[in-house]
Amino acid sequence: MKEVHAVRGVSFVGLAGSGHRARDLGIVIGEHEPGEHNAITDVPGVRVGHCTVLREPAIRTGVTAIVPGDVGPHAPLPAGMFAGNGYGKLVGATQLAELGLIEAPVVLTATLSAFRAADAVVSWMLARPDCADVRTFNPVVGECNDGYLSDIRARPLGEAQVLAAIDGAAPGPVPEGCVGAGTGTGALGFKAGVGTASRVLDLADGPVTLGALVQANFGGTLRVLGSTVTPASLGLAEPAAPDVGSCMVVLATDAPLDSRRLTRLARRAVFALGRVGASYSHGSGDYGIAFSVRTDGAPLPDATLSPLFEATLDVVEEAVLNSLFTATTMTGVDGHTLHAIPLPRLMKLLGRSGPPLPGD
Repeated sequence: MKEVHAVRGVSFVGLAGSGHRARDLGIVIGEHEPGEHNAITDVPGVRVGHCTVLREPAIRTGVTAIVPGDVGPHAPLPAGMFAGNGYGKLVGATQLAELGLIEAPVVLTATLSAFRAADAVVSWMLARPDCADVRTFNPVVGECNDGYLSDIRARPLGEAQVLAAIDGAAPGPVPEGCVGAGTGTGALGFKAGVGTASRVLDLADGPVTLGALVQANFGGTLRVLGSTVTPASLGLAEPAAPDVGSCMVVLATDAPLDSRRLTRLARRAVFALGRVGASYSHGSGDYGIAFSVRTDGAPLPDATLSPLFEATLDVVEEAVLNSLFTATTMTGVDGHTLHAIPLPRLMKLLGRSGPPLPGD
C-alpha cells in the first residue's frame, strides 16, 4: 500500500506532467499577457497546495486547495458562483450565493470524499486561535467524479489529506496534470487533471491580474485552436468511459469586484468550457467560483468589465489545455486506462512546429 502526500515542489513518482504547457508548444490563447507564472498564484496572496494519494492497485485521487491570503470567518472575501449544470456536490454553494462571500480556502476533491473534506475544513477553522468565538462556518468544497480510474467508494481522503493540501499551499508555479484533485480525472476523451493560467490587464484604474485553476473531468470533443482532436485522430483507442463528468473552475482576481460582478465572471468561466468542446451533458457538474482578494474601493463599473470577461474566456481555455497537455497516461481501478495526449502527434495534426518533444 502506498500513499503519497505531495505538496509543492515534490516529484510525484513519475506522474507529474510532461512540463509542456500550451505556451511551451506555441499555442497562445488571446491577446493579453500572462502573469509571471501563468497561474492563479499570480494573483497577490493566492497560494495552491496539492495532496496526491496513490495506492496500488486502484486509488488515484487527491485534494487541491486554493488559499487566498489570510481568508477566514473574520476575514471573508467577496465571491460569486455559477452552476452551468448542477449535477454535482458543491458544498457550501447556497450560502456562497446568498451572502457573496468565501471564508475559507476553496477545496477540490473526489465526489464521495467531498463531505469528509468539508468536515476537515471545519477542523481547519476550529484550530485557528482567531476563530475561538465562531459558531457558524461555511466551507466551500467542489468535486469531480474520478471513479473511472480510482476506487471512489473506498473514500480514501480524510482530514489529514485536506489539511496537508491547505498547509502545503504556496505561491509561485503550480504543479499541473495528474496531481491533487486532478490525479484521477479525465476530460474530452483524454487523461486530464489540474490546470491553471493567468492574465494581466490594464484597466482604467491600473493593472489587474486574473487567474484560473480547473479540475477538468468533463465530456465532449476536444478543440484546439479551432481543430477537432479525438483519440482516434491521434492513433489512440477511445476510452470506455461514458461521455459524462464535471469541471470545477476557480477564478481569482485583484480587481475590485463585488459578489454580483464576480458572479458574472463565474458565469463566463463555465461558458469558456465550450471553447474546448465541452458537451455539458446531463451528468456533468459544471461550476464556476470567482473571488477577489481586493476588499477596499468601489467595484468596477459594469460597463468596464468586458475586458475581464474576455480574459476569463481566454484564461479558462488555456487552463483546460494545460490540464491536458501536462497529464500522463494512467491505469487504475478495474484496469481502466486514460491516455495522455501524445504531443508530437497533436502538433503534427495541427500542422504546427514547436519545441523538440519526446517521441512516441
